[in-house]
Amino acid sequence: MGARGPVPNRDVDLARPRSRKGADQQPTSKGEMKPVRVPSADPDWHPIACRLWDALKTSGQADFYQNSDWAFAFSLCEDLSHYKRSGKRSGQMLQTIYSAFERLLVAEGDRRRARIELQEPEPEETPAAVLAIADYKKDLGLTEQTPRG
Repeated sequence: MGARGPVPNRDVDLARPRSRKGADQQPTSKGEMKPVRVPSADPDWHPIACRLWDALKTSGQADFYQNSDWAFAFSLCEDLSHYKRSGKRSGQMLQTIYSAFERLLVAEGDRRRARIELQEPEPEETPAAVLAIADYKKDLGLTEQTPRG
């Protein structure tokens, strides 16, 4: 999915946009995202595989996952669980599993190679809870009124 080599800098860390650096910009083919159903984790998985599955569901890159990505992640968690439970472990097998997780952009470096950056949510001016309470008070006629005098 992403390029090989060192992890690229974040866009905010660049002195100028990548498009101005003369890099070849490949056009992006676009398709329509389909509704997604995230399967439940297999209760028989190793605890580490379950924890990874739960983390995938709540991570920012999951916004881009489609059903095929979830099926692939499910298969990898199954493989990871089998690996973790096996008495004989192979470094090559673990590397193969980790390499496959790179395709799902699990780690930040993998996402940056694919030019995907997850941003902190913008802070709200006034928290929604404060606005909701103010609206309730207004509806109930409990808003503070300035004394006339």
